[in-house]
Amino acid sequence: MNWLTNVVRPKIRSILKRETPENLWIKCPDSGQLVFYKDVEQNQFVIPGSNYHMRMGAVARLKSIFDNETWFDVALPDVTADPLKFRDERKYVDRIRDARAKTGMNDAVKVGYGRIEGHPAVVAVQDFDFMGGSLGMAAGEAVVTGLELAVEKKSPFIIFAASGGARMQEGILSLMQLPRTTVAIQMLREAKQPYIVVLTNPTTGGVTASYAMLGDVHIAEPGALIGFAGARVIEQTIREKLPEGFQRAEYLRDHGMVDMVVHRHDLRPTLARLCRLLTKAPVSQIQSPVTLPVAPDVEPVTADTPPA
Repeated sequence: MNWLTNVVRPKIRSILKRETPENLWIKCPDSGQLVFYKDVEQNQFVIPGSNYHMRMGAVARLKSIFDNETWFDVALPDVTADPLKFRDERKYVDRIRDARAKTGMNDAVKVGYGRIEGHPAVVAVQDFDFMGGSLGMAAGEAVVTGLELAVEKKSPFIIFAASGGARMQEGILSLMQLPRTTVAIQMLREAKQPYIVVLTNPTTGGVTASYAMLGDVHIAEPGALIGFAGARVIEQTIREKLPEGFQRAEYLRDHGMVDMVVHRHDLRPTLARLCRLLTKAPVSQIQSPVTLPVAPDVEPVTADTPPA
């Protein structure tokens, strides 16, 4: 045994080696600029300089929208984890387990209830990091639950959509969420409460074909990819070259598919203003406390107390 090679050298390497977090730096997909992760995080995941909007997790999104970064987590019903016992290259239950470990979420949609500049609102957020934000039974149930709560509380419902479409591992059960969410949206309309959709990058597939395009007002983040089928599929179908910027937020706004494109830093005041206008809320209602029928031991989620 060569102690210089097998003992001394590895110890020297371990002393000199510096552990560097993988996400210490972020490379801007648009400009190629390297940016310190903490700077991007403090800037609501918008790259300084290029203004490129990175994807934003569900908890970070709720913090950026609700007053004082405080809200009530809305309890969501449990659903069958693997109704079809699906397996492709891996078992579906294994994919679900990995996605839950990665995001800390039970499924792709998280729902919160709180105030936006004093106005009560129910907010649902789709997290693209959870299996591409795909729409399955649990995500559909979360959207429906949020809409029902908005009807009960007589408050606006806001959804941040980010999805690759329906979840193929759940087959027809995933596609059934399209009409289910549509019916729940109709219930909200009958209650005369606003339904506001914020389209983030990307919003595609069955989500675009259902609740993401049924809002009273459609807002998009700059540069967001929004559409049903991919550009390549469309070009192969119509055998024509698509226009520059096709399916991007600015193109859709210019052609009437989106009402406005709003920078992430301006989203909160924009949503608050829309809630006030669409509900004609008196000042007394805006300043009234937000309550939720929960158990006495349930506390509101804050920036210092991460959600369970």
